[in-house]
Amino acid sequence: MFRLDNASRAYEWGSASDIPRFLGRRPDGGRLAELWMGTHPLGQSTVLVDDDEPVRLSEVSGDLPFMLKILAADRPLSLQVHPNLAMARAGFAAEEAAGVPLDAPSRTYKDPSHKPEMAYALTTFDTLVGFRPTAEILRVLHGIDTPLARSLAAELHRAPGFRGIVSLVERLLTTGVEDGEIAAVVEACRELAEAGVDVKRAYATAVEIAEFYPDDIGVVISLTLNRLTLQPGEAAFLGAGIIHAHLRGMCLEIMAASDNVLRAGLTTKPLDPQGLVQCLEEGMSRLARVTPEPFGLSTDVFHADVDEFVLAVSQCSRAEPQGTLLPPAPHRIVLCTGGEVELVNAADQRLKLARGDSVYAGPGDGDLRVLGTGEVAQAYTPGADRPVGRLVDLVTPFAGR
Repeated sequence: MFRLDNASRAYEWGSASDIPRFLGRRPDGGRLAELWMGTHPLGQSTVLVDDDEPVRLSEVSGDLPFMLKILAADRPLSLQVHPNLAMARAGFAAEEAAGVPLDAPSRTYKDPSHKPEMAYALTTFDTLVGFRPTAEILRVLHGIDTPLARSLAAELHRAPGFRGIVSLVERLLTTGVEDGEIAAVVEACRELAEAGVDVKRAYATAVEIAEFYPDDIGVVISLTLNRLTLQPGEAAFLGAGIIHAHLRGMCLEIMAASDNVLRAGLTTKPLDPQGLVQCLEEGMSRLARVTPEPFGLSTDVFHADVDEFVLAVSQCSRAEPQGTLLPPAPHRIVLCTGGEVELVNAADQRLKLARGDSVYAGPGDGDLRVLGTGEVAQAYTPGADRPVGRLVDLVTPFAGR
């Protein structure tokens, strides 16, 4: 077993306190947004081998197909999608052939992988994810008495369903709107929300986002998206191709080992609205709550029916005097998310972990047990006997919608 030293990311939407507090560190005033655990070349974890100089985790583990993150947001993230596998491979090859440096701000495809992901809430976690049904979007728009909202409603009446929604978003991203139209929509939403009139939090959300991005077309697009709130311990799966924008809170994100993001608003980073629309036009991916399956007495296994990752969360206590047995896997990243515990492998190697400490365990470690009182999360790749994920779709297929 090897303790991990993980890469961090400071973005403008990050929290000044959540991740430092989680790691038991003093905040330094910066907005720490993400902590990466894995072997992605843009943010690889390191380990100590025989107390020598740190080496990249991949030198010990090989390239892991999954990546685990801690994400902490104080304000909305960008409006974005992740490409499917075919788009990722083609886009990566094209940018490699063009000689675009991997760390260039203009680079879109950082690797040739798709990026399905799952969010597991550590605090109350709010996100916008997936398109609302056509009828619900029309109810939202018909409540807003502005020229822009009326024109969007008329457009969606003429072309309802998923393709019509994508066309509406494409028009907003590519042709823009007149000066003052976004502000008029926001003001109408504010008046409706203050009067206690809202359609599944659409108006309140637009007002909330506009505090940070008042003139961004993403504020208007947010009216077409579902708002989802996860409570601590709940998880949701986002397939590649699902449009989303996380709003606030702290979560664990487990995903295929990729950093491919196509953005179209709510950010100062480079945008790729055409790429986002192309990704949406590929068709709907799955968006679902993930219902865990039990493993032993203390572990919930969250599996989203993808090949790259599973997340297991164990509540460890004296109820299991011999320790909590973690699900077996050849390659694992174990993160302590609460309390103080001791991780023990089959050779009786022991590591004490406090909240925020993380460990890589390889094939030679055998069964892992956790002693003490606390919580640990384990990221790993499912084997042949993987559990069948129980997903509750949040967006049903768009046929006929």
